[in-house]
Amino acid sequence: MRPARPARQGASRHHGPAHAQAAGGPRPWRPSGLLAALAAAEQPVGAGRARVGLCVLCGLPAAGKSTLGRALCLRLPRRPGWACALLSYDELIPEEAFLPREAGAEPPGPSPLLPPWKRSRREVLQGLERLLRALLSAGPLPAPPPAAVSPQAWGRLLACCRRQGLLAAAESHAGAGRDRTQAAAPGPLYLILDDNFYYQSMRYEVYQLARKYSLSFCQLFLDCPVECCLQRNHLRSHPLPDQTIYLMARKIEMPDLKKNAWEQNSLILKSFDCTLEDDEQIISLLATALENPVKQIEENAEQKEADRAICAASAVHQADQTCRRVVSQTMKDAKDKNILPSEMKSLAEELNKLRIEFLEDLRQGRNLKSRIGLQNQYSDPVTSVISSFQHEATNIVNKYILK
Repeated sequence: MRPARPARQGASRHHGPAHAQAAGGPRPWRPSGLLAALAAAEQPVGAGRARVGLCVLCGLPAAGKSTLGRALCLRLPRRPGWACALLSYDELIPEEAFLPREAGAEPPGPSPLLPPWKRSRREVLQGLERLLRALLSAGPLPAPPPAAVSPQAWGRLLACCRRQGLLAAAESHAGAGRDRTQAAAPGPLYLILDDNFYYQSMRYEVYQLARKYSLSFCQLFLDCPVECCLQRNHLRSHPLPDQTIYLMARKIEMPDLKKNAWEQNSLILKSFDCTLEDDEQIISLLATALENPVKQIEENAEQKEADRAICAASAVHQADQTCRRVVSQTMKDAKDKNILPSEMKSLAEELNKLRIEFLEDLRQGRNLKSRIGLQNQYSDPVTSVISSFQHEATNIVNKYILK
């Protein structure tokens, strides 16, 4: 099922902190006690290394995420040395990524077998990691290889970072120089990621980045009634279909502080009724996360197994959806080749049996390259599964066609 498109904020969509303004819908947060509350979190910074925090804004479309993000970007810099940047997935993922893909059309670029919206999300994460490395070293920001992030996706990220003041002015004309992050400030920098993040696995990918680089990590989940989101959505210049919001409301996974240790720094807000207490809780969460950055992973068998289970569940689901589409398209191609109905039934059984075998291999972490005897060009396990499955599915259907 195609995911819901993150909601847009109308005319204020491309505004950075200097141009933020109240949009239709919820009243912006006004954290009057922010400056005093943040004072306790400030600590000396190691030479050449900026303190960076990742704050995930999540919730239904029109729940008030962008409004809160803009308010934070206005307030946080009032603390000397503090900085804040809002990275909106609306700006980083193009509209066409959510349009149905024509049958047989495989766009160029990294992971071409993935649905465009999933490929775009992966590119955002890979671009974000590259940005983090440059921020932490206060060094240049070289473009990634096209095999990892497409030039178009990289260009959108750079444009967003420039608007947010994260990058210094280009050193030379386009193509002749490299972007450079601003010099590390003595205070912390919060990168606020604005998206629906409706699956736990989507948020966990951001947490993994924080853990890899020992960054601060926290989550703000805006729990807004569906009816309220629908009303706000109708006031937007580019409203989503009501069915999209209803569908996401059924699928969305709230942070589970009791079950998941990695979600401890999370706050669930009733966004339709913001109070001064909410303001204080938000600031306390941000300060606490900064004082307790995520520790890099240690050799802990239990934690590693929990991490593997979360990643595997997401990867298997992703691979299953794509393999089902491959089966469907293969059956259509076979029908066009005038294969007999009795043989079509046998072909469907073989393909589905093959799909189940491949998914079990992925679930168990088995090496798939040996199945086809070829050097697989993809390092990503999911893409490897899909590529190998497509290869064997083609061999099977050819067996019926060439009879």
